[in-house]
Amino acid sequence: MKKRLTEGEVDRYRRDGFHFPVRVLSAEEARSCRDRLEQHERTTGGPIAGNMRHKVHLLFTWANNLACHPAILDAVEDLIGPDILCWSSTFFIKEARSPSFVSWHQDATYWGLSTDEVVTAWVAFADAPVESGAMRFWPGSHLRNQLEHRDTFDENNLLSRGQEIAVDVPEGAGVDVPLRAGEMSLHHVLLAHASGPNTTDDRRIGLALRYIPPHVRQLKVRDSATLVRGRDPFGNFDPEPAPKADLDAEALIAHREAVERSAKALYSGTDRTAFRA
Repeated sequence: MKKRLTEGEVDRYRRDGFHFPVRVLSAEEARSCRDRLEQHERTTGGPIAGNMRHKVHLLFTWANNLACHPAILDAVEDLIGPDILCWSSTFFIKEARSPSFVSWHQDATYWGLSTDEVVTAWVAFADAPVESGAMRFWPGSHLRNQLEHRDTFDENNLLSRGQEIAVDVPEGAGVDVPLRAGEMSLHHVLLAHASGPNTTDDRRIGLALRYIPPHVRQLKVRDSATLVRGRDPFGNFDPEPAPKADLDAEALIAHREAVERSAKALYSGTDRTAFRA
């Protein structure tokens, strides 16, 4: 018995590499998450950026609660099983009328994980219509396995290396993924996806949560992850502590150590050591 997805939805995920929309928060709950984020941004004087955009579930109690949210984990469990680690969490934010974009890419390319048993839950904190630069998925592209990529480090590309697939996506193949605030999409780590600029007058705010079963290994560094459901009998990742309070001293230390490991893996082969702003 599946907990959140139907057998048909799981079958389509296996075939197409994605599923959406899934309602996980009410509009009011999504607004509360956005308010907490934007309160932090007002305090710091600007949009969340750089290393602070990554592993945010180690910094903020509300982000950690979201990473552990039963409505999200029930759907993830239907895809990868009952033992679940949250390997990463990353904000993808496009400001109103922003040229920021995401090139066609596969998430797995530089992550260093041993298998493709990885699912991303992309949770919308604000409405993400097509015009806001909503994601586009290339159905079935995850079945092509790992595609060749090239790095661009384009200043407007939200990806860590500005990476893009060195393959032309067939005309009309992309499926738009509009979401309402509080909805999420799920996609496979090898699914090719992209998104365009935000042409609306509101921010497009999404939190990408990446989940793995504990038998997955990190092949580049000794990595860390957060056990969010079930048990971890393998110990392939050092356990991460939940923040006791937003941005407290222990949380900042744990976050810095975790992000340094992630950056080392993601930027392997380059001269970079920290995430792009």
